[in-house]
Formats: sequence, C-alpha cells, structure tokens
Amino acid sequence: MPFTPLHMGPGLAIKAIAGRRFSLLTFGTAQVAMDIEPLIGLLRGADVLHGPTHTYAAAIVIAAIVASIAPLVCRLILRCWNRELSFRGLPWLLESDSLTLAPVIAGAYIGTLSHVLLDSIMHSDISPLAPWSNANVLLGLISIETLHLSCVGTGLLGVGVWFVVAWRKRRLSECSNG
Repeated sequence: MPFTPLHMGPGLAIKAIAGRRFSLLTFGTAQVAMDIEPLIGLLRGADVLHGPTHTYAAAIVIAAIVASIAPLVCRLILRCWNRELSFRGLPWLLESDSLTLAPVIAGAYIGTLSHVLLDSIMHSDISPLAPWSNANVLLGLISIETLHLSCVGTGLLGVGVWFVVAWRKRRLSECSNG
C-alpha cells in the first residue's frame, strides 16, 4: 500500500526530540517519494509493488534527490502553514520557514531509510539489501498490527511533546514580556 500516515509516526517522535535539527516536512516528502514506485505499480496492476526503490541503496539516492528539492517545497508549505495559524490565532505554533542544510539532510535520509526498514517488516516483495542479497530477514519480525500500533503510538507521543514544548515556549515568552 502506498504512503500511509503511519510512516509519519516515527518522524513526529524524532521531530519532538530533535527539534530544529530535523525537518519533519522533508521527512514527509521523503516518505511520499519512496512510494511513487508502488503507486505506479498499483495503477498498472503490477504483481510486485516494492521493487528497486525499496532498497537501502536506492533510498540513499532518493534521499539525495529529496534533500535537493525539499528546501523549496518545504518553504512554500511552511509559509501556508504559518499564514493559516496566524489567521486562526495560534501564533505560538508558528514554525520558521528558513531551512538549513543539516535538518533537511537528516529528514531526507532518515525518511527514506526508515521507510525501507518499516516496509521490510510488512511487505514480502521487498529485498532491502539488493543488489547484494534478495533476502528480507526483517519480514514478519513483528506483527503488522504491532508495527502499526508502534507507528501510531510514536506519532501521538511526538505530537504531544511538540504541543507541550510549543506551549512552554509561549508561556516563557509571555512571562518575559509581561
């Protein structure tokens, strides 16, 4: 199945921990880029959906491509996000639209590599170590239900931490200004 929000759960947790050192939007862009091949396969009725792009070798190449386009794409998204938050009276949730290279690279590489890792656990048509090996030793490592619950859980935890951190920054700002 192409991109699901479940892939974003671990990214949300990483963002909560790493803060400005990790670009969640780049991570999300990497997730979508990884699932272009399965989407095309679904549309064409292919028997194998997770082919060459779902290997660690290809994930590295895809991450480099994502890292090169992400600053432009993410700036546009962040500007829209900030405009909407300002309109809704939620300025404490604003995010800077200036992206530096290190967080973009972290988001791209963690995004693509984690995508291969998670998909390797649940999809039998993946050979993550190709072209060196066709084996998928991660397949079935944990149940799909446990994998999905873990992704949802890390996502909820990440969102919770993000809101608490944003709220505390707001409170500290209010205390220092008034």
